[in-house]
Amino acid sequence: MSFGQGGPQSQWDPWKPQSQQPWNSGGGQSPDWAALAEASEARGKRRRVLMIGGGALATVAIGTAVAVAVVSAGSDNQGNPTSLPSADIPSQSATAPSFAPTSAPPPLDPKDFIASAKKDTAPLSPDILFPGTQLTMGETVYKKGPTADTRNCASAAGGTLPKILTANDCTRLIRVTYSKDGIAVTVGVAVFGTEAQAAKAKSQTDKKSFVKSLSGGGVKAFCESGFCRTTSNSYGRYAYFTNAGFTSGKDVSEQDTAVFTTGDNLNLFTFRQIHRRGQAQASAAANG
Repeated sequence: MSFGQGGPQSQWDPWKPQSQQPWNSGGGQSPDWAALAEASEARGKRRRVLMIGGGALATVAIGTAVAVAVVSAGSDNQGNPTSLPSADIPSQSATAPSFAPTSAPPPLDPKDFIASAKKDTAPLSPDILFPGTQLTMGETVYKKGPTADTRNCASAAGGTLPKILTANDCTRLIRVTYSKDGIAVTVGVAVFGTEAQAAKAKSQTDKKSFVKSLSGGGVKAFCESGFCRTTSNSYGRYAYFTNAGFTSGKDVSEQDTAVFTTGDNLNLFTFRQIHRRGQAQASAAANG
């Protein structure tokens, strides 16, 4: 026969606070040390499980916080990316290739080719210098008349000009006449060996220096006597002159602007023709 508590003994669960513990039961029995040891071990295991689980959650939470911090550090409040640290990069000037400065040669000066006989070697004649059968200046058309070409410069000049041409070694004198409405002008181009000789010859001229008028080919004689309007200039190794007047023999006065205009137009045309001669030779030298 067994002696008990008068009813079934309740089972103790160490994880249930309200369960009856062995040493609290009546009867004065001693504690069950084996059961207590098992309960203590069970509690220790559970603590370790909770600590491991809590550590994992903490790790995840820290990792998330770090990730958020990294993402947040990648931009400022305005959405502009921040600069990342980088290694030293050589500057562009250190790596860019360098080249020696170059420049195109300066264009050839046309005047250089008409400054002396040594370089001014292109063919020359009245028809080359004064081509065609007429000349148009603006709205005015001049008819081309006779031409002349002589190596005896003094023979085609008058007044004080023959002596000047001879003293400065003039080698050639080309003449041409243009006319319109009873006004005619003879242009004379004296050729020298150098620019200095031509310039000196021009500087020595005066109001009594003129080229002889050239008539014929439908142009009546003019400026053989009386007063005519004359000019003198030089460009390169050429000195050029005009002698303008009325084919009727009338004297030219300061009021006869049409005569002055005719002389000025032919004076300008002659300058342009000499300059074009230099341009043509400069261009040929540059392309050669």
